[in-house]
Amino acid sequence: MSPEVEVFERCRGRLEAIAYRLLGSAQDAEDAVQDTFLRWQSADHEHVRTPEAWLTKALTNVCLNQLTSARVRRESYVGQWLPEPVLDGDRMLGPAETAEQRESVSIAMLTLLERLSPNERAVYVLREAFGYPHTEIAQILDLTESNSQQLLRRARLRLTGAPARVEVDAAAARKLVEEFLAAALGGEIEPLVRLLSEDATGLADGGGHVPARGIPVVGGLAIARLLRGAFKPALAQRFIGPTRIAFHAAVVNGGPALLVTADDERVVAAVALEISAEGIAAVHIQANPEKLRRLTHDWAGSDRDEALLESWV
Repeated sequence: MSPEVEVFERCRGRLEAIAYRLLGSAQDAEDAVQDTFLRWQSADHEHVRTPEAWLTKALTNVCLNQLTSARVRRESYVGQWLPEPVLDGDRMLGPAETAEQRESVSIAMLTLLERLSPNERAVYVLREAFGYPHTEIAQILDLTESNSQQLLRRARLRLTGAPARVEVDAAAARKLVEEFLAAALGGEIEPLVRLLSEDATGLADGGGHVPARGIPVVGGLAIARLLRGAFKPALAQRFIGPTRIAFHAAVVNGGPALLVTADDERVVAAVALEISAEGIAAVHIQANPEKLRRLTHDWAGSDRDEALLESWV
């Protein structure tokens, strides 16, 4: 391995984590990192004083180009767009030492970041999740330092109103997922309503492959009614096929999640639960099979607990 490749490999994990936060897609993040590697191979390394800074700038530019084109693609996206979920331990999650770093990669935050312009998103991610000073961010984005500070203020303002996230440990996360599943499958709607905050939001992404409501559902009662209708064996058989369905508790993007798997261990849905002091503040359902490939691969090789429920269908 050449010295230049060794330098890149040392930076790869950080580059992937930045790209995932900027793009909301692990697949797109891998493509961006690969594109950055190709640019690095053709660079004049003798004139690169700080390789990490050079690579971060190159990667950010690649991601900004992708974000611009992604906005066009998402205008024609079928239904609600949600980020690609990744399993706990995935290198895409990057550093998780601070609350800001953990928050920046939650499904809820990655969804909210879609409100931002590409430059606002880049400044927010580099500053809040990775602690880059505005002097470096300005150099990365070819801005003035004051412009960088202004973009950060604007980004924070656009993200105002998101419910304060409550972090839970693995045991508490599993217990919550168990309660959520029991309530969704139970005979009464009230237990499910009690788990949800009054102003909870529900979003589902089928990507045109799986039927999903195209607009957010707002309110605990409305979400409970929708979930009660969705958790029906007959509905699963209709859209997934004649297969056994199992439910598993997992940690996805740092938060509790319910994974729905087929008998071939394929993940057919990931239900991420965002927790606030008032209860479950958001239910994000990812059912687009194109966004579940990486999760399926990692799940098949993970050391997981027993299913909460097997042979449902």
